[in-house]
Amino acid sequence: MLNLNGQTALISGASGHIGQQIARTLAGAGAKLVLHGHKNRDAAEALARDIRQKGGEALVLMADLAQPEAAKTLVKGAQKEGFAPDVLVNNAARQDVVALSDMTETDWRTMFDTTLHSAFALTSAVCSALIKNGNPGAVVNIASIEGLAAAAGHAHYASAKAAILHFTRAAALEYGSHNIRINAVSPGLIDRPGLDSDWPDGVTRWKAKAPLGRLGTPGDVANAVLYLCSPMASWVSGENLIVDGGMLSGPNW
Repeated sequence: MLNLNGQTALISGASGHIGQQIARTLAGAGAKLVLHGHKNRDAAEALARDIRQKGGEALVLMADLAQPEAAKTLVKGAQKEGFAPDVLVNNAARQDVVALSDMTETDWRTMFDTTLHSAFALTSAVCSALIKNGNPGAVVNIASIEGLAAAAGHAHYASAKAAILHFTRAAALEYGSHNIRINAVSPGLIDRPGLDSDWPDGVTRWKAKAPLGRLGTPGDVANAVLYLCSPMASWVSGENLIVDGGMLSGPNW
């Protein structure tokens, strides 16, 4: 039952390393895809071509989701092309490192616009369409363990991700009567090209402390998303699935 045959999934921030793997995993489970991008059209189009070459269906739509009405326009564009979403993955985010003493109001607002506002706007647009047509659906918000345990230099990021978790619970309460499930996935430290050289001390500390002794992979996140989108999770809503190799299970001291 881990399949999405006959479903269409809209993935925001699909050109990033986690977004790309989510897209490939959902496509592999049979979903048609709407791949949202903001600035990197080339990466989104390359991903779409790869999915099509493997027998899948993918549509690329670009939008700045911080702008008013952008989410509604995006969803209407998908519907017009025959890609009306049944599944939404709110993956768009930033992860800038800025000390509070150096953080500007623009830094703060940009983080919340990209991470929280985009999730609200897309959820509202997709769920409104589902309700209008009497269709069930599933939304998965990509949060972070920093929404539960903050890190220095990430006050804006951690705050936005904490807000995503509460938004997930509130939305689950309101949309449940329409058979629309809302859940979150909170990844820990996810490996990416260059991470070892960009943050060698952090990677070493993580591996030493994590019970499973390794970094996460984009595939770990994508598999959690697939489960929550699938019929296997048909009675799961308002939950936060932590994907961190057990890191939050122990004390931080």
